[in-house]
Amino acid sequence: MATASSPEKINAERRKRVFLGSLPPDFLRISATSQQQQEAADQQTALALQQQFADAPLMQNLTGRLNITVAQAKLVKNYGMTRMDPYVRLRVGHCVYETHTDPNGGKNPSWNKVVQCLLPQGVNSLYLEIYDECSFTMDELIAWAQIPIPKVVFSGETHEEWYPLNGKQGDGQEGMINLVLSYAKVPMNPYGMYTAGGVAPIMMVPSTASPVYGLRPYAPVPVYTQHPPPVAPPVELKEADLKQVEEMFPNMDKEVVKSVFEANGGNKDATVNSLLQMCE
Repeated sequence: MATASSPEKINAERRKRVFLGSLPPDFLRISATSQQQQEAADQQTALALQQQFADAPLMQNLTGRLNITVAQAKLVKNYGMTRMDPYVRLRVGHCVYETHTDPNGGKNPSWNKVVQCLLPQGVNSLYLEIYDECSFTMDELIAWAQIPIPKVVFSGETHEEWYPLNGKQGDGQEGMINLVLSYAKVPMNPYGMYTAGGVAPIMMVPSTASPVYGLRPYAPVPVYTQHPPPVAPPVELKEADLKQVEEMFPNMDKEVVKSVFEANGGNKDATVNSLLQMCE
């Protein structure tokens, strides 16, 4: 029996090395392309901007936080050849929110989605639309309603009710939707401004118009917040810190490194952490 140090085995190992050659240091390592690095940098930039927006105070025209629970709906008809995939779009003031889609929800969709939004002064109702999500065509508008916010909600009570829906069958004849509404005043910071902590993000999406809005069907409507948050003064970026970060990541595109560096406000440690996450 041949041992571990037998001449036959040593010769076999030598033949393998001659055939294969020496393996490179990055063998089996997946190298990211410039496009993938740029996409990762854009993602880090978006996360940084979202964090800045979430931490920014809002203007003084807000009255409090409105909590809307979109529970379920009972529709009178299933439009289409298959069961509908309904979702709800809410408009409160100038902000638009959406629930997730209930696959095969048909005439009895259920969402149980809680939407938290800051309520501007003078807004005492909300607009609601139900769509059937379509894969190859534009989502179809199924039902809509303009729902006044009950006065008992502003006094601190939680109000649950089934609201009638308008649609092709007529006003109030398309079915009903179950909503739970509650309201709480938002605390003010020492500068006399309301803070936005814990509020759901605003969906900056075009709203497909309906008879509720008085616009032509499928007219694109840009959605904006009523008052943008105050813009912070630009942060002075240190070229020395940027150069050090570039030296730490020599294989990464310099434009990508610079984008992440600017998104993190020139914070060298935060930039290094973001780039390490991208590499992973």
